[in-house]
Amino acid sequence: MRDANHLLAVEDSLEELRALADTAGLEVVGEMTQKLERIEPATFIGKGKVEELKTWQSELGFEVALFDDELSPRHQRNLEQELGEKARVLDRTALILDIFAQHARTREGALQVELAQYEYRLPRLTRSWTHLVRQAGGGAGRSGTAGVGLRGPGETQLEVDRRQIRARITLLKEQLEDVRQHRQQHRAQRRRAQVPVVSIVGYTNAGKSSLLNALVDAAGAKQTLPVLTEDKLFATLDPTTRRVRLPAGKTALFTDTVGFIQKLPTQLVAAFRATLEEIEEADLLLHVVDITHPNAVEQAKAVEQTLNDLEISDIPIVIALNKIDRLEPEQREALLAGPFPHSVPISALQQINIEPLLARIEHDLYESLLPVQVRLPYRRSDLAALFHDHGRVDVERFVENAVVIEGRLPARYLAVFRPYLVKAD
Repeated sequence: MRDANHLLAVEDSLEELRALADTAGLEVVGEMTQKLERIEPATFIGKGKVEELKTWQSELGFEVALFDDELSPRHQRNLEQELGEKARVLDRTALILDIFAQHARTREGALQVELAQYEYRLPRLTRSWTHLVRQAGGGAGRSGTAGVGLRGPGETQLEVDRRQIRARITLLKEQLEDVRQHRQQHRAQRRRAQVPVVSIVGYTNAGKSSLLNALVDAAGAKQTLPVLTEDKLFATLDPTTRRVRLPAGKTALFTDTVGFIQKLPTQLVAAFRATLEEIEEADLLLHVVDITHPNAVEQAKAVEQTLNDLEISDIPIVIALNKIDRLEPEQREALLAGPFPHSVPISALQQINIEPLLARIEHDLYESLLPVQVRLPYRRSDLAALFHDHGRVDVERFVENAVVIEGRLPARYLAVFRPYLVKAD
């Protein structure tokens, strides 16, 4: 059964699920599909498929059954009862949370993952489930098949009652709110310094981290440590920021953010609010697309859909088509006539077209004027002055308790005026 928001075909979505399983450390031994007119209330899949799954379990001896769609707690509980204690049942959400638990390297990342895991697991916390946790051994350092889907909170936390887990969730949210406030202070300092911020977004494994390294190298900046790059999904979880000098001498901060994916778990969107605000308050988005991927268009649409879900639609975007070093010359020429006509074809790995990309970013940040209309309260006379100094004012009128300005602004100032926007094209 397909949701309208699922952009990939069934076969491609399963291929992505296999890649997720590989990243989590699982070996895939088989797969099955079923076309459903409606979801079975008790077990998600039909009774015949359940029996087929049980037969496969006895023949193949698999330890984990992965579902590409999110299962309800009831579905998961009933399926595990059908399979007995020989196999666990995980859905795509649990698998992604497990991968995030492996890759969280900072305190902020660990807090975000732990919160998402608790909120996902709380309604699924049953005796049979905690028995599996004890079986796996507990602790965040599990490895191998036995640990997949159980990384993160240890067994002692998962065996306490729901009230204590809810208290832990409340504490995690408070700690993440502190992180959020700290980030807001940093963003306020950056705005006062008038240093524009470019957030690098894209589908997981599109090459965002490699591009950030290439941008820093091309600009001649010194890196204490290069950003980690790895050919696996969600290799980068914690955001990394680097200062990059643009061709005309101005500077910008480039932030590498967590990769997007279709069917992005809602728990992650909520838990990663502090990190995602880095995207929301950016002056420009650099959307990296792996143009060599057979589902490049669908992946780009999934990123756009996630940005729309986050209500991020008024930030200028530059699209970089990555990995052109893998294409033949005639394929490269055909790119501009394809579905991304205003993009910049690049290779982060071979550092091809990095200078033209930086020039395009600089143009869009400083020279491309966007039509906007803002309503500024009189107490924000500083913003009115900023508009006059750096933008072009076409109409200015004074209304009750505010001044309304229509005109054009460089893209880099859009984030500052966003709370007061009436209209922006």
